[in-house]
Amino acid sequence: MSALALYAAIVSLLTPSAATAHAVAGDRIFPSTMAVDDPGVGDEANLEYGHVRVPGDNGDQSINTFSFEYDKLVTSRLAVSVDGVYVMQNNPTARGWDNFGVGVKYLLYVSERHEFMTSVGVHAELGGTGSKAIASSFSTISPTIYMGKGLGDLPDSLAYLRPIAVTAEAAPALTTGAGQPNAFNYGFTLQYSLPYLQQHVRDIGLRGPFANLVPIVEVPLSRSQGQTTGTIDPGVIWINRYGQFGVEAQIPINSASGSRVGILVQAHIFFDDLLPTSLGKPLF
Repeated sequence: MSALALYAAIVSLLTPSAATAHAVAGDRIFPSTMAVDDPGVGDEANLEYGHVRVPGDNGDQSINTFSFEYDKLVTSRLAVSVDGVYVMQNNPTARGWDNFGVGVKYLLYVSERHEFMTSVGVHAELGGTGSKAIASSFSTISPTIYMGKGLGDLPDSLAYLRPIAVTAEAAPALTTGAGQPNAFNYGFTLQYSLPYLQQHVRDIGLRGPFANLVPIVEVPLSRSQGQTTGTIDPGVIWINRYGQFGVEAQIPINSASGSRVGILVQAHIFFDDLLPTSLGKPLF
């Protein structure tokens, strides 16, 4: 391979493109979901508040969480992340930071025509980095696969189904602590994009905030030691070019998953669109 050809190949891999900003496949924008991660990579920041009630040794336990995640593009397809969760719980009363996490995620494939994308990544929760009252002393490592598929390639006879999209993720959670159980975490989302309906199917006259809404149901699940836990999370996301807000209920699937309906609230910023030539620019 000539030096010029090698240079061109490297530039094509490292140059940012609109098609890979956050989670875009053709006409489809996959929003940044709250409980099941989307398949895209991007320069972005996520803040979430959560409230749940779960079974404890002395009865129900109320848990409030305040979490953050920051993702930074290394190239247009490769991102690194850092995240943390501040936890406030009662019965028994405790508060503090859970273990901090780091991750890497690579966008493997995008089909613009079929509105499909898939990514792979690894996330590590670093044992001993959080409060002793909240966090575990051992680490958890989770290799993960992410997928997303929009239905924009359906025929005209099914045009009103085109705004539908499905995303999914699957990840074994492997612990480093002796005798600590591993888990298998997985989940999926079902979404109906009103922006997609308005712009790519038919303008039905929605205005104001309604034209930017994505009704969604997320189903995050986990299986460990023969027990499956999880929630069904119906909600809505308001999205525009620079960020999004979301709110979801969390409905436990069984008594081991919780005793009452919880809530998730999200604020998310797309730095790759808000500050594309500075903070949101890939490192390479």
